[in-house]
Amino acid sequence: MTDIEKQKHRHFIIHKPFGYLSQFVNNQSKRRNKKLLGTLADFPTGIMAIGRLDEDSEGLLFLTTDGQVSEEVRSKKVEKEYYVQVDGLITKESLQLLNKGVTIGSGKASYQTLPCHSYLLDPSPIFKARTKKIRDDRHGPTCWLSITVREGKFRQVRKMTAAVGFPTLRLIRVRIGGVRLGGMSAGEVVEVDGFYNA
Repeated sequence: MTDIEKQKHRHFIIHKPFGYLSQFVNNQSKRRNKKLLGTLADFPTGIMAIGRLDEDSEGLLFLTTDGQVSEEVRSKKVEKEYYVQVDGLITKESLQLLNKGVTIGSGKASYQTLPCHSYLLDPSPIFKARTKKIRDDRHGPTCWLSITVREGKFRQVRKMTAAVGFPTLRLIRVRIGGVRLGGMSAGEVVEVDGFYNA
């Protein structure tokens, strides 16, 4: 690929807000009123979100018009780090189980996750309140974890924390490879030169 061809591609990072679908066109007739990424900025034709976040999840998305970059980011060579608020105060034993890998899914669709890196975040990170309140403190304590994986099965991190008895209340992706969410606010879009995995 020549330098001129490389310059044609464009790349963006975005802080996906809660309640948005990680897509630009709504193909589902039953979900016509859903919020799409295309409403957040004037993106170029052919843009795609890599490593989607579900509607209830927030945080870092990498967008590109380059299919080769998409393949690289989705590979197991690239770490994805999440800050996860869970219901309850997680134990060391549960963290050890997460790190070794847990079985998620059920029946024939069950899957053993690869070893990951998880630990308790202390102090807890501070994020702006979500548009939909999570739950009241009267329902018991919560804590925040960092979970870093190299794979991306559907709702994987949520299923992992549930598998060890601590359901996810809030999930925010903070890093993809060497690209970090940093201080970006929800809905913010920044054009970048490209992807780097450091």
